[in-house]
Amino acid sequence: MHHFKLAPSWLRFLIVVLLVIGIFFRFVNLERKVYWHDETYTSLRISGYTVKEVRQQIFNNRVITGTYFDKYQRPNSEKNLGDTIKSLAIEDPQHPPLYYIIARFWVQIFGSSVTAIRSLSAFISLLVFPCVYWLCKELFRVPLSVPFIAIALMAISPIHLVYAQEAREYMLWTVTILLSSASLLRAIRLESKSKELAKKHQASDSIFAWGIYAATLAVSLYTFLLSGFVALAHAIYILASAKFQFTKTVKNYLFASLAGFLAFMPWILVVLFNFSQLDLVTSWTKTQTNFVTLIQGWLIQLSHIFFDFNLGFENPLSYFIAPVILIFVGYAIYFLYRTTNQKSWLFIVLLIAVPALPLILPDLLFGGIRSLSDRYLLPSYLGIQIAAAYLLATQIYSGNLARRQIWQIITVLVITCGMISCGVNSQAETWWSKLISYGNPQVATIINQASRPLLISDSFGINYGNVFSLSYLLEPKVRFQLVKEQKTPKIYNQFTDIFFLNPANDFRQKIEKSNKSKLNVVYQDNYYSLWKLAKSHILRRL
Repeated sequence: MHHFKLAPSWLRFLIVVLLVIGIFFRFVNLERKVYWHDETYTSLRISGYTVKEVRQQIFNNRVITGTYFDKYQRPNSEKNLGDTIKSLAIEDPQHPPLYYIIARFWVQIFGSSVTAIRSLSAFISLLVFPCVYWLCKELFRVPLSVPFIAIALMAISPIHLVYAQEAREYMLWTVTILLSSASLLRAIRLESKSKELAKKHQASDSIFAWGIYAATLAVSLYTFLLSGFVALAHAIYILASAKFQFTKTVKNYLFASLAGFLAFMPWILVVLFNFSQLDLVTSWTKTQTNFVTLIQGWLIQLSHIFFDFNLGFENPLSYFIAPVILIFVGYAIYFLYRTTNQKSWLFIVLLIAVPALPLILPDLLFGGIRSLSDRYLLPSYLGIQIAAAYLLATQIYSGNLARRQIWQIITVLVITCGMISCGVNSQAETWWSKLISYGNPQVATIINQASRPLLISDSFGINYGNVFSLSYLLEPKVRFQLVKEQKTPKIYNQFTDIFFLNPANDFRQKIEKSNKSKLNVVYQDNYYSLWKLAKSHILRRL
């Protein structure tokens, strides 16, 4: 293990500047990007309504205004906190309730605007900085160099900015991963001290530390189910560090982790009782794709940690950037292994590998796109960023002058890529993270250009969430006709333009036959399409 002095003054100044810039980017233009499909589900859960209730109440073939959506996107007197938890348990058990409980109280205090609800994630993201500082101190036990550079990298990391500005639980999950990991290492350290000193107060400190770990593990589990893979990484680390012997540390860990999972038992029972619903709402992860697409997706995702201009792999720049970042990350992990003790490198390697492999291997063996969701790989990204921070912290002022200068240039390039990425992101209306709602700003522009438009949609598949997403973008003049079970809608002549959101082929054919007219596609992407009824054939049907 190397020992390092405090970072030079220029580096400390740079880190402070990067932290300020990172905080600024987290709060600037919070409302600018499309409030997408999944975020509208966050607001739905906060309201306490279920999808089934919404379908019954507004997907009933009547023409309505955009104000009808408001009731199901904010807290109201008809539903309470218990309804929020119940709606998750019944319809979406993959999402434990902690974030949604916090979010409900948050919007009751600060309002339900897009800025207000996203600001919760932005504020939570600030907790990443002290948490990663603590984790790095526990890992390396060195002065400020590594923890501070880790803070700087996460401050201007594009992937952190994406989820710091999204009304979902993923920044809270990031914080709980760091907290549980740091508290585990602290408990192990105090356990070792109590053995060495054999003092009663040290033993009580150790017990309290294990209690903190149990609590943070439970909090992490109540934030996101995939915390179970992080807990598995912790378990393997404890057993490997003890050389698979039943030591006192192993025993205390087992008691603490058991306490954490027992505290989570109520939601485990919810998941078991509603497993078929969980399987249904996660069925999209089984979408088949080819091996080449998986490899391309993994490379793009890896680059999002340090560089993100919202480029697809079809962009030539991606073919240069992604392999360079892969080499950088690979060398950072190798350098960590070669220059630190097992306590440090093993923990980080397990944090990277264990949460990722249960997603990657099923995709390779059985097909699917589980591993193509950046949010599921956040624990691995944290491990990669800490490894990169360690590499940069050790190299920018170690060795001869030429070597230091090379690594200082690399550090500046990494920082520059992150800052420019955050700048580009902050000005965009949409981003790759919006997935199935990526094209909604363009669709809204098309519809808003009409003088008296009507948007017709059913609630099939992604249409339900996207019509709610569009309600945030469409002007008050737009009317909605939400149909039940693809029932052929009545078309009235007071509307100049009739649009259909992502109609299925059989539904589209029924509409064309009923109205004796053609539907023409006016927008289409990889996820959905917008169609328009031929204007000259709009009939009045009363």
